[in-house]
Amino acid sequence: MTDQPAFTMTIDQNKYLPLGGREVHAIVTVASAGGPVVRQDVPAEAAEVIIIDTSGSMSGSKIREARQAAATAVRTLRDGVHFAVVAGTESAHLVYPGRGAGLVEANRATRAEAEQAIGRLLAHGGTAIGSWLDLAGRLLSTRPSAIRHALLMTDGQNNERPDVFDSVLRSWSGAFVCDALGVGDDWVPAELRKVAEALLGTFDFVRDQADLPEYFRRLTQTSMSKTVAEVSLRVWVPQAAVLKYVKQVSPTLLDLTGKRADVNPLTGDYPTGSWGAEEREYHVCVEVPTGQVGQEIRASWIKLVRPDTEEVLAGGNVLAQWSDDLAQSTRINRKVAHYTGQEELHELIQEGLGARAAGDVDTATARLAEARQIAENTGREDTLRLLNKVIERDPETGTARLRRDVAKADAIALDTGSVRTSRLRERNEGTDR
Repeated sequence: MTDQPAFTMTIDQNKYLPLGGREVHAIVTVASAGGPVVRQDVPAEAAEVIIIDTSGSMSGSKIREARQAAATAVRTLRDGVHFAVVAGTESAHLVYPGRGAGLVEANRATRAEAEQAIGRLLAHGGTAIGSWLDLAGRLLSTRPSAIRHALLMTDGQNNERPDVFDSVLRSWSGAFVCDALGVGDDWVPAELRKVAEALLGTFDFVRDQADLPEYFRRLTQTSMSKTVAEVSLRVWVPQAAVLKYVKQVSPTLLDLTGKRADVNPLTGDYPTGSWGAEEREYHVCVEVPTGQVGQEIRASWIKLVRPDTEEVLAGGNVLAQWSDDLAQSTRINRKVAHYTGQEELHELIQEGLGARAAGDVDTATARLAEARQIAENTGREDTLRLLNKVIERDPETGTARLRRDVAKADAIALDTGSVRTSRLRERNEGTDR
C-alpha cells in the first residue's frame, strides 16, 4: 500500500510558431488515480460544514426539503469526519454541535443528534452569505491538516454590501473548498459564481427543490472521496516571458490567474483544491519573446506540487519552436481549439445574458445567437437546448430573436450551465503534442 495516490500530467499543444509569433497555448491534463494518502484502515482526515439557508424565503416546503437535504448530508458523512451544521439568516448560527462549540467527530450518536437539531430549523430573517462562509471558515480552520469542505445552499439574494461579501471571499480564498447550490428562481448566479471562484468549488442550479436531498448526498459523497487536501500547479516561465493566464477548463471553467502565489519572480503556484480519483484540464497561455527559425525554447515548466511538503507529484514542459513552414505553424492542436471554443461559448452566454438583463436587446441577440451557432457547430446539445429556451429563429426573416416571456428558471439554467464543459471526443488518429 502506497502513501501517495498516483498523479500524471499530459501536455497537449502545437509547439510551432510562425516568424514573429509569440503566444503559446497548451492544455495540461492532470489525472489522479485516487487511492489512500495514509493506510487503508485510516482514511484521510476530513472536515465538513453543512450550511443551510433558513431565511424567511425558505418557509413552507422549502425548509422541509432543506432539513431533509441536510440530514441526508449528515448521514453520508463517514465515521471520523469532523463536522458542523450552520443555519444562515442575516447572520450565521451554529445549530450543531451548538453555540460556542466547534467541529465534532461523526459517529452514530453525533449524526443522530445533528439530525434532531436539523429537524428543529425554522425559516426567518434575511440572507448574509458572507457571514455564513466566515463562520464555516473559522470552524474549518481548526482542522488545518484536514481536507476541508463546505456545502452551501440558498434560495435568495445576498443582502450584504458587496464590499463586505467580497472581503469575506478574499479572506478565505483557497482555505477550503465550497460547493454551492441555488434553489428556485430568486437567487443570483453571479453571487454563487463568486463563491465557486474564490473557494475552488462548483455551483449548480436545483430547479426542483424535491431534488435537493440527492444533490446534498452526491456532493457530500464526492467530498468524502477526496484523498489529497491541497495541490497546486507550479508554473515557471523564462525571463522576458509573460504568463497571460491559467484556467481550469474541464470539468468546469474556473479562472485561476488571479490566485497566483509567488514562489520567485519567474514562478507562481496556482491552487487547484482537494483531489480524489479524477481528471481535470487546464489551459495555460504564455507570451514569449520572438525567436529565429528553428530555435526551440521551453516556454513553461509546469509541476504539480503539494505546497505543504514541496513534493513534486508530476510535471511537464510547454515548448515553443519557430518555423517558416506554414503547415506546421498554422496547425491548431485539437484540445486547445476545443477548450478555446468552450471558453468563448461561456463568455458569449455571459455577455448575452448580461445585456438581456440590462435591456440591450441588440447586443443580447447578437451574443446569444453567436453562442447558439457555436453550440450547434460543436455538438454541445445540452447547451443548445438551454439556448433554445432563450433565443429562437424568426420564421419570417430567418434571423435570430430573443424569446418573449422566458421563464426565469430557464435563464438561470443557461447561466449556471455555461460553466460546465464537455470533454473532447477521442479519435483514432494522433493529436498534436
